Amino acid sequence: MPPETPNWFTTAKSALNTTALGPRAEHQGRVEEIADGVALVSGLRDVRLDEVLRFAGGQVGFARVLDPDLIGCVMLDAASDVQAGEAVFGTGEVVNVPVGEALLGRIVDPLGRPLDGLGPIEAQARLPIERPAPPIIDRDLVTEPVQTGVLVVDTLFALGRGQRELIVGDHSTGKTTLAIDALIAQASSDVICIYVAVGQKTSSVRRAIDALQQRGDFARCIVMVAGAASAPGLQWIAPYAGMTMAEYFRDKGQHALIVIDDLSKHAATHREIALLTRQSPGREAYPGDVFYIHARLLERASKLSAARGGGSLTALPIAETDSGNLSAYIPTNLISITDGQIVLDSALFHQGQKPAVDVGLSVSRVGGKTQAGVLRKAAGTLRLDYAQFLELEVFTRFGGMPDGRVKAQLTRGARIREVLRQPQHAPLRLVDEAAMMLAINAGLLDPLPVERIARFRAALAPALDRDAPEAVAAVVQNGTLDDAARAHILAAMTRLIATFAPEPAAAP
Repeated sequence: MPPETPNWFTTAKSALNTTALGPRAEHQGRVEEIADGVALVSGLRDVRLDEVLRFAGGQVGFARVLDPDLIGCVMLDAASDVQAGEAVFGTGEVVNVPVGEALLGRIVDPLGRPLDGLGPIEAQARLPIERPAPPIIDRDLVTEPVQTGVLVVDTLFALGRGQRELIVGDHSTGKTTLAIDALIAQASSDVICIYVAVGQKTSSVRRAIDALQQRGDFARCIVMVAGAASAPGLQWIAPYAGMTMAEYFRDKGQHALIVIDDLSKHAATHREIALLTRQSPGREAYPGDVFYIHARLLERASKLSAARGGGSLTALPIAETDSGNLSAYIPTNLISITDGQIVLDSALFHQGQKPAVDVGLSVSRVGGKTQAGVLRKAAGTLRLDYAQFLELEVFTRFGGMPDGRVKAQLTRGARIREVLRQPQHAPLRLVDEAAMMLAINAGLLDPLPVERIARFRAALAPALDRDAPEAVAAVVQNGTLDDAARAHILAAMTRLIATFAPEPAAAP
């Protein structure tokens, strides 16, 4: 009998028979230096900017600096196993990420790799993280509102679909909470939510995810995490990758809202990478292109014209200040790039006024054009009345007996301030916000003790659903209130306020 053919020989022969033979070009270089997440690579003369490079051990990075002799490669994986002298291969592809509906309800890293243990993601396509912003001819006016459910924002600094509004403030003043509340509020809208965590602590990211899962519609959210322990390269590409995932929905004619938390840490990562790749430092040691990296990112947020599908991408970038210094380099850059800013004040935060929005420094440069009509009518002169109250309050602290008109203003202003105070992760419906403004303007809350207004707010939504269902339905369907519906809402609130009114003093 002839000897039996070994299995390995059969397998090898089959592989050779199915292998296409022919010349193949391969771009190969070598690692000259590796440290702090940045590798200097030689021998890759045909590499282009942002091209993915693959190391012999399977790690990947991307070409960030193209010098004549060396390529500055920023690592996207752990660099602990990469050694000088190892081979590096050019892939011919720029950094790209998966996009599509398969990402909804998932937690991923900036390369689209799952972090939630729910298995692989079968994406519809892959797109580069760096994409040009839509040209002016393809854009439309920003006129549709984004309801955040935060009363102080929706009444004073209305946001529009396609707008870029900066949230800025000191450390631990509620910036992330305000942004997460805006994402939670989209559970009752058609807006897709994307939350990008850049350089954040694991505990902070976990709290944000828990809030979205428990209070929002997580099945229509994408969470991208590049935590403080992630490679600097992952932190650097995270905002761009998140923007690409959001643009997929905008380009399909849908609406998306992206929160980038935060760009101060992203700028610090950019400075770190720039210094390691030996780029010249500039103001506050940031490289000269730090303005450009954020400008080209946020310019991608837009409202597309009807010819392009009418989709929108709204951006809420977050930035951190030191001791309220808005004139620092990075906050100044971002303020000039965006369409307005919501400034959070640490003094207000520590006084218990949350959200701690400074109504004097905050602004929305799109303005009331995007505000829901029912809210624009109901809010009226709220900002002016509140500003006058704050000034009067300061003057009356020095003593003196104010007259009746000033006392009335102080009483009304104290109620406005209490109404604008709102618990976290409890966004209001549009009809509830309009009702609160109607109650303020009609003076219904003036006789109510300030400490009872929080209870009134908590009981308002059930009372409106019970006593004025037609008015609630009108606001939900049309965003408007006619005189009859307004009267029904005022009557329902009058009955509700009567249950919280102070009891009359007992006769002596």
